[in-house]
Amino acid sequence: MTQLSDGVDTLTVRIDDRVLTAVPHYVLGVIAIPAVEVAPAPPAVSALLTAAEDALHAAGLDKAGVAELPGIAAWREAYRAVGVNPNRFPCAAESIARRVAKGDRLPRINALVDLCNAVSLGAALPVAPCAVDGLADLVVRPADGTETYLPLGTPEAPEQPEPGEVVFADADGRAHSRRWNWRQGHLVRTDLGRHRLLLTVESAHPGGRAEVTDALARLAAALDELSDGTRQEAVLDGATTSAVLRTAGPVGSDSGSRS
Repeated sequence: MTQLSDGVDTLTVRIDDRVLTAVPHYVLGVIAIPAVEVAPAPPAVSALLTAAEDALHAAGLDKAGVAELPGIAAWREAYRAVGVNPNRFPCAAESIARRVAKGDRLPRINALVDLCNAVSLGAALPVAPCAVDGLADLVVRPADGTETYLPLGTPEAPEQPEPGEVVFADADGRAHSRRWNWRQGHLVRTDLGRHRLLLTVESAHPGGRAEVTDALARLAAALDELSDGTRQEAVLDGATTSAVLRTAGPVGSDSGSRS
């Protein structure tokens, strides 16, 4: 199966208690967008990404300097806490920051991917868009080893996460990431066209909630120009471990979550 089916109206997002036991400061911020036309990046988004790259170039960081950025350093410790070697499997934020710190530019993909990359570089936190067409639930949890993960770009070569590996998974036994936020899966890729999206921002350090909230605000400001403004936001942590978000159909004023 390489595509998700349509037909669900809400998405329940949850953090498993076992994840919070291992990484008690974990925070997951999300923005759900019921429908958006993903297009090539407009000039405003391209400018945001270029500015974020320029700022990292100007900082003059090497690989070790990137690893010492507070948000990324905390993710390295979080990976160790769940049995992942961050030198071999750096989190998504570290991966793109390393690339830019070397003097490179990131590939331009589309408006939503480029926006998330820009915010990720600025915040030094993992930020990702996920196409959630047809998904009814998504939980950050340790894998049991039976889940199916379809690698991004090569869905014909399915993998099974290792038992205990933290993944974003659904109730149908599909894993949509590997090693927490090291790699995203093919089924939730954000490509051109109309999608229901979930944007995620994650932190793992004390006080990270404020930085997650700030990153969500930066995403929301740009989304005003990329969509009709209909969206819901939630921030999950040890105090609030789940949220139900509307991902299909009209979102009325009772959502109470548009920023």
